Amino acid sequence: MREARGDQVSETSDPTSVDFHFDVMCPWAYQTSLWIRGVRDALGVSVNWRFFSLEEVNRAEGKKHPWERDWSYGWSMMRIGAALRRMDPALLDRWYLEAGTALHVRGMKPHRREVAEELLASLDLDPAIVNEAMDDPTTHDEVRADHERVLALGGWGVPTLVFDEQRAIFGPVLIDPPSGEAAVRLWHLVTGWREFPHLYEIQHPKQPSDLKAISTTFKPYLEARDWVSIQKETP
Repeated sequence: MREARGDQVSETSDPTSVDFHFDVMCPWAYQTSLWIRGVRDALGVSVNWRFFSLEEVNRAEGKKHPWERDWSYGWSMMRIGAALRRMDPALLDRWYLEAGTALHVRGMKPHRREVAEELLASLDLDPAIVNEAMDDPTTHDEVRADHERVLALGGWGVPTLVFDEQRAIFGPVLIDPPSGEAAVRLWHLVTGWREFPHLYEIQHPKQPSDLKAISTTFKPYLEARDWVSIQKETP
């Protein structure tokens, strides 16, 4: 792959790994995670699951930080994920798929402690991991480090893909994630952005039919959430 900088063009290699930053609360990140799993299956790309907190980035002035609360919906779920990642990154992979499907497809509430324990049990994992993660203050540190990494790269939300520890791309933002050859085509389109470091944004304006499709896809999430979604303007 070539990288264009003004009149200069240099060669860059196709990525063989990507860091995928997510918040379990985010329905967009969940849809994109299904796509990246398909890319991994087709191309063997290594996917490293990393965290980002929508609660923190959208926190209202004067409200407690999520790490200052006994239980915070997305933040606490990611602390469970951090504990699993320490044990084995493959456990985080399995857990995110299960927790994301529970919230965004089945309309369950994995952000509640008792449901979080049930999900671990469904994966043949010890439900006590929930309490262990909450009792370990270093899980705060692990989630916060991932979160601040995205901020340092200029990011503001999820899904955020990070390549080579330095290039962050927000998105792709989609519903009905493509699979098979279509997933691979999208991967090459997304990673092609790396050729143009000053290409910042491409957007498909949403028509009423798009908004209706989004509402239908996100219905389980909208009915299960116990929070008010906040969407700040893109920097």
